Amino acid sequence: MADNSKEQERNELHRMIWNIANDLRGSVDGWDFKNYVLGALFYRYISENLCAFIDKIEKEAGDDDFPGYAKMSDADATDGVKDYLIETRGFFIPPSELFENVLRRASTDDNLNETLARVFKHIETSAQGSESENDLKGLFDDFDVNSNKLGGTVVERNKRLVKLLNGVSEMKLGDYQTNEIDAFGDAYEFLMTMYASDAGKSGGEFFTPQEVSELLTRLAVMGKTEVNKVYDPACGSGSLLLKFAKVLGRDNVRNGFFGQEINITTYNLCRINMFLHDVDFDKFNIAHGDTLLNPAHWDDEPFEAIVSNPPYSIKWEGEDNPLLINDPRFSPAGVLAPKTKADMAFIMHCLSWLATNGTAAIVCFPGIMYRGGKEQKIRQYLVDNNYVDAVIQLPPSLFFGTIIVTCIMVLKKSKKDNTTLFIDATKECIKVGKNNKLTQENINNILERYKSRTNVKYISKVVTYDEITRADYNLSVTNYIDQKEEDRCINISEINQKIDSIVEEETTLRDNLNKIIEKLEAQ
Repeated sequence: MADNSKEQERNELHRMIWNIANDLRGSVDGWDFKNYVLGALFYRYISENLCAFIDKIEKEAGDDDFPGYAKMSDADATDGVKDYLIETRGFFIPPSELFENVLRRASTDDNLNETLARVFKHIETSAQGSESENDLKGLFDDFDVNSNKLGGTVVERNKRLVKLLNGVSEMKLGDYQTNEIDAFGDAYEFLMTMYASDAGKSGGEFFTPQEVSELLTRLAVMGKTEVNKVYDPACGSGSLLLKFAKVLGRDNVRNGFFGQEINITTYNLCRINMFLHDVDFDKFNIAHGDTLLNPAHWDDEPFEAIVSNPPYSIKWEGEDNPLLINDPRFSPAGVLAPKTKADMAFIMHCLSWLATNGTAAIVCFPGIMYRGGKEQKIRQYLVDNNYVDAVIQLPPSLFFGTIIVTCIMVLKKSKKDNTTLFIDATKECIKVGKNNKLTQENINNILERYKSRTNVKYISKVVTYDEITRADYNLSVTNYIDQKEEDRCINISEINQKIDSIVEEETTLRDNLNKIIEKLEAQ
């Protein structure tokens, strides 16, 4: 009965988000709409979080006459609790600037856009000089209250801002402290899913489906009830990192959540996501920048659990940068990943920062498992040093906006023997619309295969080091697991190679188009 109640609450929450979308439709496109709703949702969340925190302290202190933080004067709040709130919660909001009080005045505030801009600036600057400064800085950058996308005039923009605040205020998010359905987080995830395949955006770049996140997380923590730190070198909006909080519990990730993201908008979303899932500022460290060239967490590695869905086959400096071949993350292999395909650079980075007792689970483009040249040499390094624990072939079309057949490489530094497990999980899915989806049963089946580490015809095989060397370090699942008779007409390796070729061709076309655009803009 409780599960039905939770599902009803989720459905109601999703319905209300759709209502807000319909109110703003035509003026704000999907991806920008998501930013506005998330910004307002975040603003409401931290306002209620702050009030609940102070009200609880006053109640426990026996002050039955305390009117509630939202009803205090700004002067009393500034003199009484400002420094304490910045130290413990990471920021300060005076009562007059709380979500509920701004909302109460919104419909009669002719300068609502300016009010919101001022409030957001105050929230961010309240953390200046404190430990939480970097965690708050720029969080509202994508909530542009003066954007023409909201309307051509101030009056039109403010009308939509009022609708937005009212819509977010009507969301039934419950008592955030009980966190039974994680309504704030659920609203975030629903919004991300709604617009992950938005036109002009690469969905996989911004969001990893929750089912894939859970599979990666459970692979990384199998046999453990707690870990020291978790890390994602291409963390996107943070969904992978936050799966550890759901699978293990926040307190069982003892020293926090670490990640880096190159896209500034997605970096902001990730930090917002941490707050929305009740991860305090001192429990996460999310950095902005290029992980391969400027990694931000040298002082925090190694990590006991690493998960990642890095961008597929992107370009990087590689051998053009003479410093990289001496970088301790890449130098052990004796060769750098190709300049046109950075996949193996992410693999080597994860391996370098993996703790001796840790596990890394990384979503990979299948081409890195069989291509020759530099990638083959890196595979040889991985296999010769017994780091590859498993390779799992996933079904196609799991990720938004792409049909690419992906796989998972599981890395360990302390394996029990010198074998590698290969699992064909291409049938472990159900069809949902145009995409495939992993059910809980599918996830459990894959995890059981990984845990049991046994040979099952057509599904899994434990392969020795000698077998892999005889295959020239080919790590494709189809190289070791036979296909059923009815499936043999479909050659997965050939399909992967064709996809590989298409991706390369697409990259070339994109580069040529960019050059043409640059020439036109220069004229």
